[in-house]
Amino acid sequence: MERLDGKVAIITGGSRGIGRSTAQRLAADGASIVVGYGSSRAGAEDTVASITEEGGEALAVQADMADPGAVDRLFEAAATEFSGFDILVNNAGALVMGPVADAADADLERIFDINTFGPFRALRHAARSIRQGGRIVNVSTAVTGHGGANLSIYSASKGALEEFTKILAHELAARLVTVNSVCPGPTDTDMMVEEYREIGASMSPFNRLGRAEDVADVISLLVSERARWLTGQTIQASGGMVMS
Repeated sequence: MERLDGKVAIITGGSRGIGRSTAQRLAADGASIVVGYGSSRAGAEDTVASITEEGGEALAVQADMADPGAVDRLFEAAATEFSGFDILVNNAGALVMGPVADAADADLERIFDINTFGPFRALRHAARSIRQGGRIVNVSTAVTGHGGANLSIYSASKGALEEFTKILAHELAARLVTVNSVCPGPTDTDMMVEEYREIGASMSPFNRLGRAEDVADVISLLVSERARWLTGQTIQASGGMVMS
């Protein structure tokens, strides 16, 4: 297993689901972790505890991605505690479902604040301060590549991340920083809508939902030296998801 000893990773939305599993995996690989969270302090502290109990190093930082000033706290913590950072995983996200005809402006604003504007601010900060040879991973969704009813706002907000990925990969290449997107399919986290669990499982040839650790393992690869020749890519981490 390739190690990340000496590396520092900032992970947004690290209190649960894919973010929590990613924090634990990268810590197991040797990285020190800054766990960003929005409202679940207990969940973030539990993530930190699960890492430190295994001998890793981590701290939790409250940073609601919808708050323009909150993102700065993540990077300030990395600078203060670890003298900088090498990895950014833009994972925090929120979901809203419903047809376009019924969409409310308030939902549009809230979802884009969390899924697009907040991550963009994190990318802007990373573009200025990530260390040479760093790694950036944006967590998007397989919906952007497959479509589907009732997910217009969510899909559009995540699709913007994929466009940021393509552009920033060019802008940061001179510093040997790679930038990629990961697109999970239906995954067994608390964002999974209960009524869609069976349908979601049937979309994969493996006939099961993805697990958070499945996606975390893909992210672990992308932030490693093994992925130095992968940049500007959108990786489908969806278990071969196909829409019926």
